[in-house]
Amino acid sequence: MEDYLIKVMSNEKDIIGAACVTTNLVNEAHRMHGTYPTATAALGRALTGCELMAALLDPEQRVAIKFEGDGPLKKIIAEADGTGAVKGYVAVPEVNLPPKAGKLDVSGALGKNGFLTVSKDLRIREPYRGIVRLYSGEIASDIAYYYTESEQIPSAVGLGVFVEQEGNVSAAGGFLIQSMPAADEKRINTIIERIAGMESVTSQIREGRLPEDILKTIFDAVPYYAIEKRGLAFACSCSRERIEQAIITLGPEEIRNIIAGQDTVDIDCQFCGKSFVFTKRELERLLEEMH
Repeated sequence: MEDYLIKVMSNEKDIIGAACVTTNLVNEAHRMHGTYPTATAALGRALTGCELMAALLDPEQRVAIKFEGDGPLKKIIAEADGTGAVKGYVAVPEVNLPPKAGKLDVSGALGKNGFLTVSKDLRIREPYRGIVRLYSGEIASDIAYYYTESEQIPSAVGLGVFVEQEGNVSAAGGFLIQSMPAADEKRINTIIERIAGMESVTSQIREGRLPEDILKTIFDAVPYYAIEKRGLAFACSCSRERIEQAIITLGPEEIRNIIAGQDTVDIDCQFCGKSFVFTKRELERLLEEMH
């Protein structure tokens, strides 16, 4: 099954929803970063959640989420845009904790004490930035808490990643439901009841259900229509020029420290692992340009 996302709106235009399958892109992230099972589940949930958040943006806009906790994963970062492209990484990919209640212990890996930072580049003035404390460390409830607390938008988020014993991902996906101001309380309660009573996202995807099926289950008695369908993929936009700009932000003193005693410097992209080699002369040229 190809990775894709479906976005819908209630006929009354007061409830918006999105659901997606992300199995392939999460597998790609696992392969690229060499993540252990618990780290794979955590990163996969963050990548999927970021795709769902980006579904609410225009194609040229971007969203970045950063989870920082007191668990062994330390940090998870994901970035997505309105075209379906997403990238991300975990600070410590070699994390695998014992299961908790039969599930991978993502909350234990990330930790419950920390922060979620959301940055949005809306292509208007300065980027938007919101910070909330971690709600549970489970990723989905943290994103829902962020929307409710920081943007005052009641939201329901479900995310799931099923990791097989050998480490590969056999199912990944999620949903995001939001109610607009003055939304009908009866319709909202109907959706809440449907979400509470349905199977987990991973169970549904493993059974062969599609994003359309997930949304049909959630909306059930609430009439709705489809707005958009988009393909999703793990894609990094790194380039030599972008790495140069990142080096410049370090400042002259730090660049001189990097140059000291080295003829060449290898710099890896944290998102995709691609390596860029800079000679001492090239870094000296950057210093000259800065002056």
